[in-house]
Amino acid sequence: MTLLHERFPGADLPHVVLGGRPTPVRPLQSWGPGVWLKDEGEFGEGGWGGNKVRKLEWLLPEAHRRGSRTLLTVGGIGTHWGLAAALYGAEHGIRTVLGLVEQPVDDHVTDQLRRLAASGAVVHRYPSVRRLKLAAPGLMLRHRDGLRPPYYLPAGGSSPVGTLGYVDAALEMAAQVRDGAVPEPARVVTAVGSAGTAAGLVLGLRLAGLSSRVVGVVVNDAFRLDGVVIARLANRTVDLLRDRGAEIDVQIDASDLDVTHDYLGPTYGATTAEGERALEAARAEGLELEPVYTAKAFAAVRDLVPTSRGPVLVLNTHGPRRVRA
Repeated sequence: MTLLHERFPGADLPHVVLGGRPTPVRPLQSWGPGVWLKDEGEFGEGGWGGNKVRKLEWLLPEAHRRGSRTLLTVGGIGTHWGLAAALYGAEHGIRTVLGLVEQPVDDHVTDQLRRLAASGAVVHRYPSVRRLKLAAPGLMLRHRDGLRPPYYLPAGGSSPVGTLGYVDAALEMAAQVRDGAVPEPARVVTAVGSAGTAAGLVLGLRLAGLSSRVVGVVVNDAFRLDGVVIARLANRTVDLLRDRGAEIDVQIDASDLDVTHDYLGPTYGATTAEGERALEAARAEGLELEPVYTAKAFAAVRDLVPTSRGPVLVLNTHGPRRVRA
């Protein structure tokens, strides 16, 4: 049973366990006093993990609930979300179809494309988000199971159902605070590529009664990502919980979190000098980051520390970069 189920006993919230919890927390000594890590990269089984797996714990049973045997989702050609969906979906009898948009190609993206090719996912590539949007209705028709369309998921699995994964993670974080494993953070920092992780954290921390403020570091310019968008997704998740039988009376506002675009770089997937420095500093702590999401979030942490009135906790949302055996 998850902490979310304990919080809302009797609510209709299908779930499958894909990773061990809680994920570890520890201080990042070389980043300055009061900097802590919650290592979400440890979440997942069999060698592939990260924050996407938390979302899949709720999304895969939802697909079964709907009678769907195919997921259709989108992202960049270096997508970690798409790879996780393909690998874990296959283990639960669900095929994954990916509509992917071109992004700057580096060694990381090249390796990821190789993994996607080996994952069993059906991949369609497009030169732009606009072309993908135009192609989407045809993909829905082409990949039907009989008359049943695929279960469509937005980028990153950031639907109200997927967001439940980080509501639960925030409740887990609060339990670690209560147990003395980590001090209550003044700020919780995460990369924002599709809003689901940040939305779940804001909602879950509110439910847990923590005063920690989420700082979302935007890394994607393919669509609008700001406090309004994140709060809207959090409130849609509240509506979902209420519809499923949870007694909940919470409203999230854009002013309940901080969002910065200062670390994005010229476009989605582009590396930045600040991110490269964060990558090197993280290696000294035994952490494996990646340049598109986590390096930019960690770069923001470096700038936040001098002005934070209390501990800063950063999420490493990046899982191991290897395909499971």
